[in-house]
Amino acid sequence: MHDIVLINKIAIVAITKHGIDIAEKIKSQLHDAKVFVPDKHKLYYEEKKNNGKSMISDINWFSEQTSKFIPELFKTFDALVCIFSLGAVIRLIAPVLSDKKNDPAVLVIDDQHQFVISALSGHLGGANELTKTVAEILNSIPVITTAADVNNTISVDLLGKDLGWIIDDFSNVTAISAHMVNEEKIAVFQSTGQTNWWQKEKKMLPKNVFVVHDIDDLKKSEFKGCLIISDQIIYDEEILKKSVIYRPKSLVVGVGLHWDTSMDVIENGITEVFDKYKLSLKSINKITSLDRGTPVRGLSEFCQKYGLELKLFGRAELSGVQVPNPSDVVKKYEGTPSVSEASCILGSVNGSLIVTKQIFPPNLTIAICRTEFE
Repeated sequence: MHDIVLINKIAIVAITKHGIDIAEKIKSQLHDAKVFVPDKHKLYYEEKKNNGKSMISDINWFSEQTSKFIPELFKTFDALVCIFSLGAVIRLIAPVLSDKKNDPAVLVIDDQHQFVISALSGHLGGANELTKTVAEILNSIPVITTAADVNNTISVDLLGKDLGWIIDDFSNVTAISAHMVNEEKIAVFQSTGQTNWWQKEKKMLPKNVFVVHDIDDLKKSEFKGCLIISDQIIYDEEILKKSVIYRPKSLVVGVGLHWDTSMDVIENGITEVFDKYKLSLKSINKITSLDRGTPVRGLSEFCQKYGLELKLFGRAELSGVQVPNPSDVVKKYEGTPSVSEASCILGSVNGSLIVTKQIFPPNLTIAICRTEFE
């Protein structure tokens, strides 16, 4: 069965008796999905249940008009599976459409489940993958019309998403996607991140996609678009104007600090270091530091604000790591000669220390490691 990507909350809406039967089949495999049915069909469902022909025990009944109910589900669920006509679905969701970065996945299934149609947010919303999954459950024909999928090429807006990569700026995505599906020459430059992304998805790169190892090669006029996979900030406008940049989670930031170091001090220090060394904050994988037994408030607040994992290490673990800048003063007060450098090395699983200890007196040090990807 296909993986369902980026979808946690699925609403299945059936408005006919056949639709209830179809919804039950889907629900029997997608256990966390919620089924919604107009309450006028309660009697049919109860008879089916009493005869032992129902595959599920929970249905959410609604009495509102479908035209009012569907837009509410649209706002609160990651995916809507609508078991009624495509035209009706379009009319119902049209008033609440926003953009492909925010709209949920929408699937449409006919009343005889001949087809499962990916109708909205095929890539970023995960509708295409969910369509394949539901079609397998129902033994139906999946209908997917996004150009990258039907042409079996790279989905520019989805590349690396399953690996945690973040698109730096969406402004060029549509243009580069058009170049991709029109088989115009596309260059790929990668300086970090998982290197098997294309093998995993397509087994081999499309014939119009070329890997380059010198970033200046991206300027060549033969390349109509560029895909850059890097944690480094790029300033060259000639490159930027025709590129989409992906930020792998490649950087581990080690932080040495005092009990009372504030979140603002930590935030300002990390921002300054990343600016100085031309690194993207979007590529931070985790923050590392010394385990003091109880949380350091400022560090916890910083990680919570940015949604970052905080990995803490004991004094004995940190003391066993060789670092370029050990400190007798740190050892005296913290019980280990290094916190920022040693913790980020451990946190990156022996990654490369690319920024040695940066000192912000009186209570902050920062070091950065880059993870070594296979």
